[in-house]
Amino acid sequence: MSKGLITVRIGLDDTDHPDSGCTTHSFDHLLHELSKVKGVDILDRMLVRLWPYATRRTRGNGALSSRLSLPIESKDHFMQTCSDWFDELLNDIVEIPRDQNSPSPALLISFGKVPENWYWEAVRGEVRLEHREEEVNSFGITVLSHPDKWGIIGASSAISWNPPINHSWELIAWRKSHLVGTKRTVSKDSVMQLSELFTDTFMNRDPTADKGIIAPRTPCPVLYGIRGASKEAVESAHIWMQDVETNEKCESWASHMSNQLSDDHLSGPSFGTVISDPRVVKGAHASLRVISEGSGETLVAFSEGGPVNRLLRQLSPGDTVSWMGLRSPDKAIHLEKLKIVSASPRITTRPRCCGKAMRSKGKNQDLSCDKCKMKTPKYWLSDEWSPDIPSSFDGWTQPPPSQRRHLSMPLELGIPS
Repeated sequence: MSKGLITVRIGLDDTDHPDSGCTTHSFDHLLHELSKVKGVDILDRMLVRLWPYATRRTRGNGALSSRLSLPIESKDHFMQTCSDWFDELLNDIVEIPRDQNSPSPALLISFGKVPENWYWEAVRGEVRLEHREEEVNSFGITVLSHPDKWGIIGASSAISWNPPINHSWELIAWRKSHLVGTKRTVSKDSVMQLSELFTDTFMNRDPTADKGIIAPRTPCPVLYGIRGASKEAVESAHIWMQDVETNEKCESWASHMSNQLSDDHLSGPSFGTVISDPRVVKGAHASLRVISEGSGETLVAFSEGGPVNRLLRQLSPGDTVSWMGLRSPDKAIHLEKLKIVSASPRITTRPRCCGKAMRSKGKNQDLSCDKCKMKTPKYWLSDEWSPDIPSSFDGWTQPPPSQRRHLSMPLELGIPS
């Protein structure tokens, strides 16, 4: 950093409501205002997804952060711009009825280092607001927040994320203001071609449902989001999408470094032995019990999980399995990936004699051949079994693209080890 320049990191969360708004759009507006401050340079943008089961989570469960550089003499102007912008934001949301989904924004401004564990705590579990607020204050971070303060958790987690070398990217395009709330025009054919033309982009469509998954279905300002392996990949894809005549034209767009597709919310694969038959309830949701490291666990696969659900429903006691999943508030593990390591033999039929299966003559009696009358102790033949689940990922199964979490790494990008 050149002499006379300082670096600041800002984080924002919880500006949206299920029926309106978007934190990414709010953050873009804030950065636009800050770019007017003399000497300010926006160094990067980050979009961070957090623990999917958080009690108070926003619609996309994501928070935003950015590093900026600015001359020391512009610091006061910078801070005042942040304060003025945040006051305007609070005025904009004051009309929204207060309920458990109401916006509770927070903007954090840090001129120093922050603990990386803030990110890991929030991506892998529940964070208590009181505890995080106390930690944030101890680091001398400027906090602008709604009285409810919930946005502090996400904003602090976003500014503490240090992107690894292999992080993903997401380009977000925002709609023209007069179109927000109307039906988006993003052609299915263009999304299909997007995957074929730009092979370094991910999760553009769900081939199992024959639909694109880059455009949200909520009345928010986002037109679409394109995820990929590099900034160049998502920006090239976006430019191409905007050149498609039938697609809606965006008002603005920006590329973000992201923890999406990282599996950061999960630890490595777990292993266990099946000890119960699958229990299938209405809707085809299925669960069973396993023994893992001396303790019993419940594995759950919802019908939307597709191949994961079908594999779990075929398992039997004695099978050894490996899985990756998220422990839900009820302590069950909701599966995101599942693999059978070794299968117990499946009993298939009685032994045969004279071309037919031998028959039982009753309780505690031997099997007998009806034709030659030969007898044998009662037993069943068994065969090795392999699941009826096609897989090209070393036996691992995963849900279809439209049913995966933002954080889940597709098997196409890496096999669990």
